[in-house]
Amino acid sequence: MEEKSIKETTESKAGKKWRLKYNRWLVKNIPFYFFAAVLVTFYIANGHYADKMVRKISASQKHLKEMEYEYKIVKREVIFRSKESELAKAVAPLGLEELKVPPMVIRDTIKKP
Repeated sequence: MEEKSIKETTESKAGKKWRLKYNRWLVKNIPFYFFAAVLVTFYIANGHYADKMVRKISASQKHLKEMEYEYKIVKREVIFRSKESELAKAVAPLGLEELKVPPMVIRDTIKKP
């Protein structure tokens, strides 16, 4: 029986030494664990930020397309209403008419030195 007790005590001492070394190793590497945790947190936050920016850019592109279409429609209307015939129709209720004769050109007959 003494053999078993000696064997058990040596195994338990070896196990305690191993646990003690393992615990020291864990405690020694705590700064690395904190660094890794901070790094993982930044990585996750960066992923969320990137998703948010993609959604924001997509919304901005959609708004830009809508504004571009609106600009084109307004530009088309302005060009259409700027035609001579359309202008004549617009000012007819005011009593204005198109000229039947070309405008007279006034020239300066006095020569300047």
